[in-house]
Amino acid sequence: MEAMIDSTFDPQKNAFYKNGDGTRWVLTDGDGRLLGRVGAFINGNKAYTFQQPTGGMGYFECVENQEAAFLLFDTAKNWLKERGMEAMDGPVNFGENLLNWGLLVDGFMPQAFGMPYHKPYYRDLFDAYGFKVYFEQYSYHLDHKKPFPERFWKIAGWVAQKPNYHFEHVRFSNIEKYIQDFSKIYDQAWARHDNHQSVDLDDVRA
Repeated sequence: MEAMIDSTFDPQKNAFYKNGDGTRWVLTDGDGRLLGRVGAFINGNKAYTFQQPTGGMGYFECVENQEAAFLLFDTAKNWLKERGMEAMDGPVNFGENLLNWGLLVDGFMPQAFGMPYHKPYYRDLFDAYGFKVYFEQYSYHLDHKKPFPERFWKIAGWVAQKPNYHFEHVRFSNIEKYIQDFSKIYDQAWARHDNHQSVDLDDVRA
């Protein structure tokens, strides 16, 4: 997972740098002990679709210390402000919203891959700084060791009979077709979501 985070801040690996910018910081005390980290980024495709030019803040981790947390938040905010942003959304990802998105504040259990996992005091730090809930996000789990409900199989069977549906394993010799198919379906699924921008094909290829 750390390698994926590193690649997020690598212009050679993250397609969002084509029309954006991002950076990150680590906070330590006088003895070199790690206190926290934070990233800030501007997605040029979305920043100006809000009422105010809005940048992103994410990958926030911090000890239970308000002074340390506020220093990290201020650092991200000032970086964004220097680049023309008037609002800061977070915690979010410098990329699509399928990884490292949101602040988990309830229902603590091992999370699905790429989903955040935060201790309860994180919500207090965000609230104290002045963050407001923009929308609520939920993370769900399905126990693969338990049989699916019968209705799942009925729905799957009904879909499988439709003449326009086709199922196959991915063949890398035909990967470009799958990339195009995925991007088309993704964009149609999110088309009515506020601030949606079409998925970047280079990001999907990566």
